[in-house]
Amino acid sequence: MSHIDIYIQELKQNTLTVKDRFGTLSIEILYAKPSPSSWSVAENLDHLITLNSSYFSIFKKLKSGTFQAAFVSKISFFPKILGNMIMKSVDVNNSKKVKTFPQWQPKVQADSKVDIIRKFEKHQAELIKYIKEMENFIEKGTIIHSPANKLIVYSLEQAIEIIIEHEKRHINQAELVWSQIKDKEIKKG
Repeated sequence: MSHIDIYIQELKQNTLTVKDRFGTLSIEILYAKPSPSSWSVAENLDHLITLNSSYFSIFKKLKSGTFQAAFVSKISFFPKILGNMIMKSVDVNNSKKVKTFPQWQPKVQADSKVDIIRKFEKHQAELIKYIKEMENFIEKGTIIHSPANKLIVYSLEQAIEIIIEHEKRHINQAELVWSQIKDKEIKKG
């Protein structure tokens, strides 16, 4: 099984997990927050859609041959160090809270009534399509930059691994939110 096949399998599993765990929840529950400072299930999923989609313009530029690598990507050890640092920060077992860049903040509002589960599912299908198209670039060891900062560079392969791990982290956060909401409902009822 190739790396691409493994990535696609993991993304499909993340999608299935989201559908299985949150697909039957009401819109009100999906958008409920256990506290004002935490994100709802819907906001966690919207954050993933927003962040992952920010890579799409990089993927398009790679395909069209217009991608320009940052000068720091040419420093041989730099992409590996930065990629490993980011991977560690999004690791599912890292309980430390990480502040996200403003452009990746969730944008859905509780009153929007967006079917976030269907939106996530559609997004994942689009992400998988892009990853299939990136196979050549992954095999070549292409170095890209973060959509948030051109000086943060890592391999395209590591970017995909970061995306997948980051999804798992936020799915876990969404499960925790749902658990806290359930506990509140039980105490109320």
